[in-house]
Amino acid sequence: MNGIAAPIVAVETASLPEFLRPRHTVSVVMVVYMTGEALEHSIACVLADPLVNELVVVDNGSNPVEAARLRALADRERRVVLLRGQGNVGFARGANLGARTATGDMLVFLNPDAFLQPGCVSELVRAMEDQPVPSLIGGRVLNADRTEQRGARRGEITPFSALMSLSRLAQKIPGGRRYEVHWEKDATPDQVGPVPTVSGACICMRRADFDALEGFDEGYFLHVEDVDLCWRVRRMGGLVLFHPKAEVIHLGHTSQTSPIRVEYHKGVGLARYFRKRANGLPDTVAAWLLSPLIVCTAVIRPVMWWLKSLSPRALPMQIDAPDPEKKGLSSKI
Repeated sequence: MNGIAAPIVAVETASLPEFLRPRHTVSVVMVVYMTGEALEHSIACVLADPLVNELVVVDNGSNPVEAARLRALADRERRVVLLRGQGNVGFARGANLGARTATGDMLVFLNPDAFLQPGCVSELVRAMEDQPVPSLIGGRVLNADRTEQRGARRGEITPFSALMSLSRLAQKIPGGRRYEVHWEKDATPDQVGPVPTVSGACICMRRADFDALEGFDEGYFLHVEDVDLCWRVRRMGGLVLFHPKAEVIHLGHTSQTSPIRVEYHKGVGLARYFRKRANGLPDTVAAWLLSPLIVCTAVIRPVMWWLKSLSPRALPMQIDAPDPEKKGLSSKI
């Protein structure tokens, strides 16, 4: 354990606002697959929050050491429910399995390499009060340096807006700003407000709303299921909200699986999403024709990253992380 998350993880117990105590039970659902060392820090942050009544860990596949630690944790920690043995069924199906098992009336879906900051859950739950049905609230997802992460809040994602954003034309042509997908560089709002799409790294929903939507669409194996869920919430007349004070630090790219495989599933998911929301024959035909291009582009990305890393100008990044044992931040699971 080299303590990669030690400088940024927050595991001190957050104070529990009195107004939250009698009203809700909160279940955090976490889908795990070959996550690596970030997992124990993520779990420590969840269990440090007194508002969390239950942590449901859906183990889609862990190495023997991590699997043993998860079993030991579930045996000794009454708030932890471990689901295993289903194999790698993908994120959407795993998250739905966790939601069906969870007992809370509020559901928080959290990535296993994301670290809840103090007060995040209470902010999410409080903001859900008096919101229309259905509603979904996303936290402010941050990088390790506390800058807002790409994808934390996004605009409407369509084939045209994706092309405008990827080509940067949305930033260059007059009136193109409305087609920009990524909003993380915009000024941070002062209060909770509606956005088209939030990151699935940390989202909160009422159980009743989640069930009414029939959960995540299990046709997505990995990635884009959060975009789809946001779209369906809005399609039903509900709200997707971004909460600037509900902070979570998300490392990203910690899975010990092939980046090409990950990007492939992202491309397949995005292509499926465009086909699903196509309106009319012309849109449907265009979505199908674009599908191979979208998947190929997604697969090429990690190859380009690898080639760029071989460039003589590419300098290695060194992370100086203090020993978590000395800082008292490590939580053995």
